[in-house]
Amino acid sequence: MVHEIEDFFGVYLLLCLNPRYKGRTYIGYTVDPNRRIKQHNTGSHAGGAFRTSGRGPWEMVLIIHGFPNNISALRFEWAWQHPHKFLSLKHVPVVKRSSETAYQHRWRIVCHMLRSPPWSRLALNVRWLKQDHQLDFPSNLEPPSHMPVVFGPVRSKKIQGKQNDKGSPRKKSSSSPAQQHPHTADTDMEDEDCLIPTVVKKNPLCSVCHQKLKTDSQRLSCFWPGCSMVSHMSCLAQRFLGNDLDHLIPVEGPCPGCKRSVLWGDLIRHFKGCYQNMATCNPEVFDGGSQDESPDGHWADDLKS
Repeated sequence: MVHEIEDFFGVYLLLCLNPRYKGRTYIGYTVDPNRRIKQHNTGSHAGGAFRTSGRGPWEMVLIIHGFPNNISALRFEWAWQHPHKFLSLKHVPVVKRSSETAYQHRWRIVCHMLRSPPWSRLALNVRWLKQDHQLDFPSNLEPPSHMPVVFGPVRSKKIQGKQNDKGSPRKKSSSSPAQQHPHTADTDMEDEDCLIPTVVKKNPLCSVCHQKLKTDSQRLSCFWPGCSMVSHMSCLAQRFLGNDLDHLIPVEGPCPGCKRSVLWGDLIRHFKGCYQNMATCNPEVFDGGSQDESPDGHWADDLKS
């Protein structure tokens, strides 16, 4: 069964099956895994990377997805490609061991990354696309408990009713992601992250502070069917964080309405327009997370005062 995911941002690992180049790997970023692997196997003239062109066939065996936006995913891609240059990974033994294959080395590095800030608090998913190439997690390098390990093919899906750039309430960046990250010229660059607030009734009460929510306020609502919870972003973040004074953005917490445990990243994805068909989709699996900003400044600024 193919799992469809809205607002998809992923960083993948390719494994070369060509006997002449057997064991070679490639790390890349994509918003459409199925299109991207076709590009790699077709060649650079079709949009594939220069390093993979003419060396196929390649298999996309692993993908980490659930990043809040393309910038977050591109930074993860760059760090995975260059772990020795990333300050958050200075504690990681990044040199390839003599007993490791290139594939095993890439896997060990990404296991460290998933347990290291800033990624350890994101609502990421570790997805094995090809289970015959699955590797076990090294000792003491299992991902955080909120990151599921999932299996099977995936298909990216546009958010229903997503606004185009002209109608987006989101501010434009002064430079493109490619300009900010020139290292990744052969990666997919699309769309990607305008905010679409969930439609709720006019001026409801915040489920945390019980004050009226203004029409233009940044507010979150629960994605579970039948739950009417709605709150200020900052109020719910403070409630989820509790006595944690070291972070501004929570990982998860109990919904004040339905009391179910929800990932912060999934609440933000719902804010952006995902999970509009929750009544008909599988309620046991949620993907992604976000810590996006709005045109009026980041909601986390409210927590600093």
